[in-house]
Parts: sequence; structure tokens; C-alpha cells
Amino acid sequence: MKKVKIGIVGTGFIGNVHGSIYSRDPRTEVSALYDIIPERAEETARSIGGKICLSRDELLDNCDAVLVCAPNKTHIEIATAAVEAGKHVFCEKPFTTGMNDAKTLLATANGSSKVFQVGHNRRFAPVYVKLKELLGGDQPHSAHIKMNRGELVNPVWTGDVNVTGGFLYETTIHLFDMIRFQFGEIAELVAFGSQHEYPELDEFSIIFKFKNGFHCTFASSSDASWHFPFERIEAFCHHRTIMTEEMDRLIDSNGMDANFETHSFHMREKEERWGYVQEDRTFIDSILNGTEPPVTALDGFRAVQLVESVYEAIRSDRPVRFE
Repeated sequence: MKKVKIGIVGTGFIGNVHGSIYSRDPRTEVSALYDIIPERAEETARSIGGKICLSRDELLDNCDAVLVCAPNKTHIEIATAAVEAGKHVFCEKPFTTGMNDAKTLLATANGSSKVFQVGHNRRFAPVYVKLKELLGGDQPHSAHIKMNRGELVNPVWTGDVNVTGGFLYETTIHLFDMIRFQFGEIAELVAFGSQHEYPELDEFSIIFKFKNGFHCTFASSSDASWHFPFERIEAFCHHRTIMTEEMDRLIDSNGMDANFETHSFHMREKEERWGYVQEDRTFIDSILNGTEPPVTALDGFRAVQLVESVYEAIRSDRPVRFE
């Protein structure tokens, strides 16, 4: 079987995560690396292999599929070039930043005959797969969600809106995608935000109303400390609470007494526990089988739309409604 040749644009943390996984997949070969800091690409090549390319065009000449792992605001340019070169594309979150770029990239991706998958890894994390399984048998009434960070100083670019597009794009967008995945499409949102530690809005309180009648509160703080769990979903059903604790555990309290069941995933390797192995596997599955990826360009677009809608609701001090 001919191996799928993988090219990685951006060999920082997440590029190395995906590259390491693909270096162990018998169906793939890490064939090309490009980073604007050549020393970083050289370090990656020493650990997982791959030709160090001097330009993005050189990388495109040496791969079948491109992993877009560069900073957020570069995604549209890199992904567009890859699509136009006839490559399969795995675009890390966010899909892009801003609605104009999101609409443009969605049209580009939809016009391609190749696979275009967006890197919302949480969908594949066992804790959230288990949550979806349990909610499938018990319709939730409401939920409370939080997605916090301890700080925006490490690495330093996480606090630079010119790189991230804003705090919501860097961290919170993970669970904006997750709530669509778990609970369905959103009809309306109300949002409040404030600025405290960083030169951007860095604290958010949001209420989401879904088209199926479900509703939830959502809190996101940029400077909440790294108190465990920094990410959590509490779903409230009929005499039942199902609560996640990051990617480590799920607690299911079912009934009118104090009993509960714990599902623990903390013994799994982090790459699997956080869903990276599974999402990378499905990308190659889609390429080899000619099937639609599980996280599409439209899913990526919807997550960007939620981010921008929250910012708009805060700017206008008015609810945002979706068609």
C-alpha cells in the first residue's frame, strides 16, 4: 500500500504532536516540514524524520496531505494554498479568524475534491465520546460549561491578539465546537465580557439557547489559575447530573440518591486521552476511503461564527440570533 505523504507547516507543539502520531502510523510517512524558524523544523526532523523545506511551495511539492499547524491568523493563507495545490488538508483549530476569512475558506474547502478536516480534537477524546453516548439515552435539560486558562503568558503568543485573533479563538473555541457536537445547533446567545489582565476582553459569561429548546450557561476566564478541572461540562437531565473533568474523568450521578459512577480515562496516554490519535486516524481513513471527515469545514466555520457572535453580542449589548 502506498503511504500517504504528510507535510507539516508549523513545527511547534501541535505540529510535533501530529507529526509524532503520523510517524508511527504504518499508512503514512512524514515527508516534508516547513517552519519560518528553520531550527525548529530541524529539531522536529531529528525526532520524526521528514525533508526540511525552505519554502511552503517546496513542501507542497513533497506531500499528499498538508497539516496546517501554524499560528491562527495564517490558517486561511496556508490552507488555501494547499487546496489550490490539490492537497488534502488538516487545518488545526481555529478554522480561521473573522467571518470574512471564514466564509472565503469555507467556499474554498467546499470547492475541493480532497479531504478537508478541522482539528477539534475534543470530539474524539474518550471522556466526550462517553458523554455523548450517555446523553443519547437521556435528553439533557440544561448545562453549565466552563473553559478556563490559568494565564496568557506561557507561551507568550497566547496573549497576543495579533496572533490568536482573540482569547476566544485560542482556548474557548474548543468547547464552542463541543457544545454543538453534544447538544445541537444554537438559536440565540446573550454574552457579557470584561477586560482585566490583558489588552483584550479576557472574561466571558454567555447564555446559549439551542434550537431544540436546550439551554446552557458558559463561563470562560483567561486568568483563573490552573485549578483542576480548567475545563468542564455539567449536563443536567431528569434526576441526573453527568459531569466531565477535563479529559480525565466523567462522573454520572443517576437517580434521587447520592450514588454516582465514575468513568476514568487518566491512565491512557495523553495523545489518546485528548483525542489526537483518533482524529489523526480518521483523517487518513477519510483520505483512503474517499469519505467525508468527521469534523468538516462547515463545523470549523460554525465554531468561528460562534466566537464572532459572542464578540458582536458584547459590542452591541444585544442578543445574537441565528437563522
